[in-house]
Amino acid sequence: MIDTPVIDGERVRLRPLVIEDADALHAIFSDVELMAWWSHAPHETLEQTLDRVQKTVASDDWYRWAITLTGDDRAIGTLGAHEKRQGGVVEIGYSLARAHWGRGIAREAVAMMIDFLFEVEGHRRVFADTDPDNAASNSLLQRLGFTQEGRLRGEWETHIGVRDSLIWGLLREEWSTPA
Repeated sequence: MIDTPVIDGERVRLRPLVIEDADALHAIFSDVELMAWWSHAPHETLEQTLDRVQKTVASDDWYRWAITLTGDDRAIGTLGAHEKRQGGVVEIGYSLARAHWGRGIAREAVAMMIDFLFEVEGHRRVFADTDPDNAASNSLLQRLGFTQEGRLRGEWETHIGVRDSLIWGLLREEWSTPA
């Protein structure tokens, strides 16, 4: 089982995701616009979110963090990282509640996770997979220094149809924590 550490930043704190976060995270998983680019449809009930969080917490091969604000333990988003291939290749994912968009919180949280993956864990490559139409996520990855490496056509069958995926990569030697 992966031991997800607590990571403290200036405005953001990353702590292990727990089942009790389901109630707070329902704001994300039930948000139609936010979930448009995910592989599954928005949740209609809190029970769906609880089931997803329980399965996520039980998964033993991912780092799973709740994003919180410093001094407030309520989850406002999630981060995940999974070693996709031996040799230090890690896939990441993230979400943030709409009420916190546009304030640099996602950028700070994802940067903290990348610092941990490169500097503490010693991974050599981090990558993300996004929908081409997910402008906010694609912009975030670009601002963090990721390079768009490819487009996988017809990669995902989702609740909005078959979608392409953009593959974004970042190597340890390319990383510098953004100001």
